[in-house]
Amino acid sequence: MRPSDFFRLFLLAAIWGSSFLFMRFVVPHVGVIATSFFRELLGALGLGAVLIVTRSSWNFEGKATRSLLLGVINSAIPFILFSLAARVLPAGYSAIFNATTPLMAVMIGTAFFGESLNWQKSFGVVLGLLGVVVLTSVGPLHFGWPEFAATLACLASAACYGIAGYLAQHWIYKDGDLDSKLVAFGSQTGATLLMVPLFTYGVVSGNVSIPVQLRQWLALAALGLGCSTAAYILYFRLIADIGALRSSSVTFLVPLFGVVFGAVFLGETLSLGHLYGGGLIAFALWLVLRRAPLIKQLVVSEVN
Repeated sequence: MRPSDFFRLFLLAAIWGSSFLFMRFVVPHVGVIATSFFRELLGALGLGAVLIVTRSSWNFEGKATRSLLLGVINSAIPFILFSLAARVLPAGYSAIFNATTPLMAVMIGTAFFGESLNWQKSFGVVLGLLGVVVLTSVGPLHFGWPEFAATLACLASAACYGIAGYLAQHWIYKDGDLDSKLVAFGSQTGATLLMVPLFTYGVVSGNVSIPVQLRQWLALAALGLGCSTAAYILYFRLIADIGALRSSSVTFLVPLFGVVFGAVFLGETLSLGHLYGGGLIAFALWLVLRRAPLIKQLVVSEVN
């Protein structure tokens, strides 16, 4: 990859790493539905503003519906699940579990998109799952049923991200390029449209309240405009430039930022569990994403 690709991966990892910090802060005060809705709404509005300012084309070339559906899988469902997890899991945990996205992508690609599964990838998947077990067993957080349910929510979110990368590649970029800003706008709009009835019902029933404190709105703005608007422009551009599998390697770096941000700003406890579990997952990702001949051929076929 080019140096600019590595820079964009690091920048995207820092932005998404901070999202777990903001969710951990805002969800206990605002709730899951409100957090997800406003993140997606602000993200869509921000992307729409970027399209207007840059005078970009609004022509989806027949892919508008696909972009909307992509947003449901890549934004709405994962945001809800991660927001649910943020009620009980520290930010560092969620960030590390999010790092299983490439492992999920390997299994999904093998099952549904005709990718070959060699011993290296298979061993990487096994090691990654072992890392999850280690983190939940020896980490500083005591795991009961709520924590295990939150872990499953994080893993389900990672699976959504894994399949969304391939869907974006096949639905959006396979038969021609499309402006990454427009794809991101369509994605966030689709996620917002899904959340509108849920948010409306919650407000009417009294189960969802609108944020009133400035710091809550600032956290939501950071989630919507930073972790969605800016991040998804970077993400979809990376998929177009380097392929779905390589783009998912951003989750190599997200745990580092998530754990550090959680420790510095939220006072979350660090332990050897983070090192052992996170280390196993990182090594698993290296096995899955290292430049073996098979992966090199896959990337070439994806880019072309």
